[in-house]
Amino acid sequence: MFEFHADKEVYFRMQYENARDYVIPFIEEKFPLKPEFNVLEIGCAEGGVLKAFLDRGLKGAGVELSAPRAEMARKFLASEIQSGRAAILDRDIYDASFQASFKNHFDLIVLKDVIEHIHDQEKLLMQMKNYLKPGGKIFFGFPPWQMPFGGHQQVCRNKLLSTFPYYHLLPGFLYKGILKSFGEIDLTIKDLMEVKETGISIERFEKILKRQRYITERKVFYFINPIYKYKFGWKAREQSKLIASIPFVRNFFTTCVYYLVSI
Repeated sequence: MFEFHADKEVYFRMQYENARDYVIPFIEEKFPLKPEFNVLEIGCAEGGVLKAFLDRGLKGAGVELSAPRAEMARKFLASEIQSGRAAILDRDIYDASFQASFKNHFDLIVLKDVIEHIHDQEKLLMQMKNYLKPGGKIFFGFPPWQMPFGGHQQVCRNKLLSTFPYYHLLPGFLYKGILKSFGEIDLTIKDLMEVKETGISIERFEKILKRQRYITERKVFYFINPIYKYKFGWKAREQSKLIASIPFVRNFFTTCVYYLVSI
């Protein structure tokens, strides 16, 4: 069910199609994309999401600190890089050199399944303001921590662990013990425990937006994440307005949220 995590070409295509069919239409409801736009994707992985924006005629840069994934992105986007329409950067966006190069440079910044992996999320949102042009927007897509697979346990090698919901919400020592007892490798356990530290709820995310004076232009909550087409063969379905309106409770039943924000 989750073999695509190991097949990078399949994963690239999945991310590309999801961005083309859901992320871009969501953004364009409020912010029509133009060929002269510059887009930055933070945490671009193999570049599938970025590719969808490049195919719309935008120029773009992807930042990826994992060297193997950055190299894979350069391979998949070789023609766009060669033509000067794209760049894959293995630079830290907090570095002064990055800010000097890209201050007020981007019309759109994209974070797809990234914010839930960041330790100091408020620091990131503060930093991104430096890179937006006046009138620019930022897209966030992420799974609320409390949702059935908010711990990213689908990456587990054990089939039961990869498909069993909610157990990531157990106390840390129990969660880690379960992962060990089912034979997960130390690296996977380390990554999943880190996600347990950084996972973010809808309420916490919106509080950060408010403190950083971001304006929410649009948001959509999904009961069935569009990406589940690939994981389960399920059709995307938006969350009911009633559930979406109930703070905290909505986190347990909302598998993905999309936000478009501005400053």
